[in-house]
Formats: sequence, structure tokens, C-alpha cells
Amino acid sequence: MPPLTRRDFLRAALAATVLPAAGCGGGARMGDGRGGGADEVPRRALGRTGETVSIVGLGGFHLAVPASEQESLRILRTAVDGGITFLDNCWDYHDGESERRMGKALRDGYRDRVFLMTKVDGRTKASATQQLEESLRRLETDHVDLLQLHEVIRDDDPGRTFAPGGAAEALLEARRAGKARFLGFTGHKSPDIHLAMLAAAGAHGFRFDTVQMPLNVLDAHFRSFEHRVLPALLEQGIAPLGMKPMADARIVQRNIASAEECLRYAMSLPVATVITGCDALERVEQALRVARGFRPLAEADVSALLARTAPAAASGADERYKTTDGYDATTHNPSWLG
Repeated sequence: MPPLTRRDFLRAALAATVLPAAGCGGGARMGDGRGGGADEVPRRALGRTGETVSIVGLGGFHLAVPASEQESLRILRTAVDGGITFLDNCWDYHDGESERRMGKALRDGYRDRVFLMTKVDGRTKASATQQLEESLRRLETDHVDLLQLHEVIRDDDPGRTFAPGGAAEALLEARRAGKARFLGFTGHKSPDIHLAMLAAAGAHGFRFDTVQMPLNVLDAHFRSFEHRVLPALLEQGIAPLGMKPMADARIVQRNIASAEECLRYAMSLPVATVITGCDALERVEQALRVARGFRPLAEADVSALLARTAPAAASGADERYKTTDGYDATTHNPSWLG
């Protein structure tokens, strides 16, 4: 198969973008009953799963940043009421506070309207299973729609995951038990490690449904997940999940590109959703504004944006999750791996 071009990516993104129909949605029971329209958040297919999710997702880490729990609940419910269906979280975010707040926000019928994802750190079956049970209690649910192995960032992660008694066994058991509908993994360090994880899965007859990775205007130039991992996922029918569209806000803070440019660029890639952190209501409104009526950037606009951002991307200094260990929670807390 010939390499996918930028034009291929843009065509794939446009083809996959659909407006929601009344009463249908991405989760097992998701759907708010509203009809489609120009002010709706479009949805995209979640790989080969048969599900669709909103093209922008709400990040879980930032949900526990506000000092007020009530503010966190308002952020989540505003997002869902506005049309965001994909929710991200993780067992370790803020010592579980992100999941606790999300669980409270999903009361009163909100759980049925979303596609809920969380992540576990354990590399052993026992540790991953224990972490999932804690997550389900905090999220106040009997299952997640997507369970992902978090922070696949080390060269030995694929081997540990698929070793006898490894985390892959916990993922499969969770799916058999109905505690997770779909399975995936995440990482922010290196495309090589993502590709090694995919190869290890193939060698063990294991098929991931999703893979999460940084996708932004800087990644396109430096140790690029977009160039190396995204095509492999599309070829295998695995749903790509984009994260860090603003490189943890550094792209915007350093005036490399605007927040709207960052979101539009990431959404213009053939991903199922772009997960963005929102620690204030105005961030939610910003994400909703960009997503509604979305159309992929024109090829000429993408080229101009990449040409403008190339100098800032060259060293990786603003993608610190790739070049430092400051974002590696499991490196600083190795006991979480089991």
C-alpha cells in the first residue's frame, strides 16, 4: 500500500465526519434525542467498532484542576449538553479525584449520554485489574465503554503487557466480564514504542480497538506520531484518538499558533476524536465553537500552518512529554506498574 499523503488524510477526515441523527450515539445507550443540524457537534466512526463519538472529547486530567468540585461538574455537564460525547479519564489523575468528580457529574442520566473511557497503569494482570475496580467505583458505573493501558512509554512496555500474567490478560478479562466494551492503549513518548506495541499485539493475536497519541502542529515535524503511527492505525482499522492538540497549552502560550488553529488542525486529521483539557467553562465553549459546523482545513491552509510552525518544532522543546520525563507519571511512581 502506498504511503498516505496529506491529501489522503484530509479526504479521510472529511469522509468520516457526520452529524448525529436523532437518538443515536457512540455509547451503549448514548443519545440525547436531539436531531442533527449546523449547530451540532459532528461525530466520527470509532474505527471498526460500529460506534460513533464526538469529534472533540473532554480530557479528564483538567477536570480536577478547578478548586471547586461544583465547577468541575458544571464543566462536564456543559460539555455533554453541548454535544461532546467522548469522555477521557485515568485511574491516576489527581489521585483519583478526576474520576470521583466525573462520577458525580455523570449522575442524573448523564452516564447514558456519553462514551466513557478510562485508563489503568498496571503492567501485571493483578495491578491492572485492581486499578480498574477502583476506577469503576469512583466513576459510579459498572462498565466503561473504553479501557486503555496508560503511558506506553518504555521500550519494555510491550513485552511486559503481553507476558504471562501481564496487563493484556486483565484487559481481555474485563471485556469478557462486561466491565469494558473496547480496549486500547495510550502513550506520548515515541512512535517507535507505539509501533512496537502494535507489533506485539499482532504477534499475540490481540487486536486493539483504539490508540491514543499526541497529534498537533508540532508533532507533524518532530518524532511524528502523525507520520508514523496514524497511517498504521488507519490500515488496521484501529481508531486513532488525538490528544495534546496544544502541546499542554505551550503552542498557544508561546504564540506559535492560536487555540482555534490547534483544534482545527487536529480535527482535520482522520482521528475519531481530539481530546482536549478544559479547566474552565470558556475552554469548553471554545472547543464546542470550533467543533460545530466543522470542516477540515484546506490543503493550502495546512501547508501554510505547518510552514509557520516548523521552526518552533525542530528541537522538541515545546513537546516536553516527548523530550523530558516531566509528564511520565509512571516513571515517578513505578509502584503503579505492579
